[in-house]
Amino acid sequence: MLFLRSLLFTLYLLVLTPPYACACFLVFPFMSAERRFAFVRGWPRLVIWAARGICGIRYRFEGWEHLEAMRDKPVVLLSKHQSAWETIAYVATLPKPLCFVFKRELLLVPFFGWALGMLKMVHINRKEGPRAFSSAVKQGRKRLQEGAWIIMFPEGTRTPSGMAAPRYKSGGARLAVETGAWVVPMAVNSGRVWPRNSFRKYPGLITISIGPAIATANQTAEQVNQAVQQWVEAEMRRIDADSYRREAA
Repeated sequence: MLFLRSLLFTLYLLVLTPPYACACFLVFPFMSAERRFAFVRGWPRLVIWAARGICGIRYRFEGWEHLEAMRDKPVVLLSKHQSAWETIAYVATLPKPLCFVFKRELLLVPFFGWALGMLKMVHINRKEGPRAFSSAVKQGRKRLQEGAWIIMFPEGTRTPSGMAAPRYKSGGARLAVETGAWVVPMAVNSGRVWPRNSFRKYPGLITISIGPAIATANQTAEQVNQAVQQWVEAEMRRIDADSYRREAA
């Protein structure tokens, strides 16, 4: 049954994604950036709806009030990254338009990358070396001024459920310090039900825990980054205690 449900969900994505991307190409030339994001948001909402209905994947937020308090402020979200689920669900559920920071090569991915290229995101060309970060700061400052929130995954890759995280990369904290944005840390235990690189999807409840905002004024990027990692990793051991106990055993 688990295999069949996972197969049905995969087929659903294969049927849904190409025509939705084509619809984006057709309507985007006639839309503002805000309306483009609102239109694109329909796809992740359909995905998490199907994940719940077909695979039994539910979710809940804790600490939502920390986001509400930041609605009118520039924010860089720094989140735990265990699964593709959060990259989809955050777009569908968070209260402000999101701006992802990603390498430019993703724009070449059929359908997904093509549609992404028509949105206002922060593109990084790693071939530019040190200039790449300066470009990211310039783009990021503009997106924040336009009212979007920037989201980054400081681990740099998806960390399997229960595994101790490597030292967080400081790019997100540096971007926040350079732009004067607040940082909001986020913990999510999605890897238990939507494992990294796994075809199988498991029924269960995902918890997204949102921490208190961290002011970046008069702080170094290293101080901000350390505060984020300490909060997120401690929170992961609270919301996903069983996975960390199994890993330690």
